[in-house]
Amino acid sequence: MQRPGETQGQVCANVSQALPVVFVVDDDVSVRESLELLIRSAGWQPQVFGAAQAFLAHPRVGGPSCLLLDVALPDLHGLDLQRQIVAERADMPIIFITGHPDVPVTVRAMKAGAIEFFTKPFNGEALLDAIRDGIERSREALDTQSENRVLEARYAALTPREREVMALVVRGLLNKQVAAELGISEITVKGHRGRLMEKMAAGSLPELVMMAAKVCPQAEAPWQPGGARAKGRWSVSVASARL
Repeated sequence: MQRPGETQGQVCANVSQALPVVFVVDDDVSVRESLELLIRSAGWQPQVFGAAQAFLAHPRVGGPSCLLLDVALPDLHGLDLQRQIVAERADMPIIFITGHPDVPVTVRAMKAGAIEFFTKPFNGEALLDAIRDGIERSREALDTQSENRVLEARYAALTPREREVMALVVRGLLNKQVAAELGISEITVKGHRGRLMEKMAAGSLPELVMMAAKVCPQAEAPWQPGGARAKGRWSVSVASARL
């Protein structure tokens, strides 16, 4: 939540720098207790569950997180839970732990995105290293999500005409070509272009192109077959980037 006087960028930073939460889903109480102590000793916040449904019912956290997941659970197979998490919580890396190693299961888990697979009993330091890696990946994913939300908010603030101009500009069209496409004057195009660059906080045309790829991926990119570059109209020179 954004507090009074707090910028959107500060909100993004606060989210990724929040105290990491490490979730544990394992039906063995002794494993849960030992992992809880290990996680707490590393300075992270542990949240332990004995079943998949209890974990799924827990409110989502806003900061970095990581999940230690047992393969064999009483209510849902670990791989099935992994599928749900990958689809709904992409910012939560998964580390599998199991007391019954199975090569096919391990391969499936890793192919589905698990960052590590440990067999009980596991080495505490190796597990902590994997958790650190998972937390860093989670932090990076949250930062990316936050940055994308900021870009989406900026794009939403553009007028319909500014969006039309942006779509043509990122394809590499010059101001006079944009004017011809839209049936308006070149001076009007320059005005729209200047305002949209300011609203998007884009310092250059290449930067605007990268932003467009994130907020409007359906736009024809200049490097795609049939795009403006293929038509000989793509340029990131100072002349074409001038407002």
